[in-house]
Amino acid sequence: MRICEGIMHLDTGINRDQIVRQIDAMISNLTTIADDSGESLLHFSDVVVDDKSWNVWNWPQGVGLYGIYKNYKITGNPLAADVVQEWFDKALAAGAPPKNVNTMAPLLALANLYEDTRDSKYVPYLDQWARWAMHDMPRTHGNGLQHVTYAGPNSQQLWDDTLMMTVLPLAKIGRLLGRPEYIEEAKYQFLIHAQYLMDQKTGLWFHGWSFDRRDNYAGALWARGNCWVTIAIPELIDILDLEPGDPVREWLLHLLNSQVSALARLQDESGMWHTLLDDPTSYLESSATAGIAYGLLKAVHERYIDSGYAVVAEKAIAALCEQITPDGEVQNVSIGTGMGEDLDFYKTIGTSAMPYGQSLTVLCFTEYLVSFC
Repeated sequence: MRICEGIMHLDTGINRDQIVRQIDAMISNLTTIADDSGESLLHFSDVVVDDKSWNVWNWPQGVGLYGIYKNYKITGNPLAADVVQEWFDKALAAGAPPKNVNTMAPLLALANLYEDTRDSKYVPYLDQWARWAMHDMPRTHGNGLQHVTYAGPNSQQLWDDTLMMTVLPLAKIGRLLGRPEYIEEAKYQFLIHAQYLMDQKTGLWFHGWSFDRRDNYAGALWARGNCWVTIAIPELIDILDLEPGDPVREWLLHLLNSQVSALARLQDESGMWHTLLDDPTSYLESSATAGIAYGLLKAVHERYIDSGYAVVAEKAIAALCEQITPDGEVQNVSIGTGMGEDLDFYKTIGTSAMPYGQSLTVLCFTEYLVSFC
């Protein structure tokens, strides 16, 4: 063990140079990911969706862009900045896709890009997408943001993914464009999603809720869905600059502490987490492990949770180092996962190289750099 700024750290044997090399390799690999065989294409009634290839405007790429841009903001890595700038140059020239929960995900990185560059060409995109989320996006009972995607309207459904893909961009745009109503809406969405998705027994979160069915579908405590929450709570507090004593901040931190306590207990001996958190017969999954590790480290560094959770995160990072190939591909990442009717659905989801697997690992490795002092 070693101590940095009063925080006890796990002696992983990993040095800073190794982490930096792996980050650069993962960023470079990210830009080459493509579905050349068509194996990962999702076929819906009126559209074919490519979740895997990098040069597509959807949620996997949106999460990827955010992870890479956060690396740039924290480290000044020019490779990361170039990757994000090039993606948006091409994407905006090609034109934005139809609006849904998942296609809004890239707006979080775009908002950060605008914050740093103040390039006015980005403002119409930020404004139009946020207006859609605020006024035109379908709602559930209780005015929750309905998880509408290319797959369909998902009528009267709340998914934990929505907090990452749509609510964080709405909050960020609200701060940047001076729209306090967007900020209040973002807070409310965390409130209503927690009401229906948080498991009162464990503190973990279910994947989804249906107002029509009045249940949580399979009752899946799905790892990647939980990682969105572990990431989104610290990020929202940061985006909105919620001060200590603010009731929403204090309530969110209560939820976060309940969740991370359960996550620590369920961490596999390897350092990773199973794709169903409470089912050790389900496979170990890299993207969720990376997202959880990032959320834990950020929350420790911001003093949102006990500093002892740094060791939990660093055990996960040591395991993730073993999941990265020499050319920077993150292994054992589950592909896009819809709402499951039974738990076996989650256990049989395939794995492949995916943009969010790369970027979530970059994100947690970048936050880990702060631990070297």
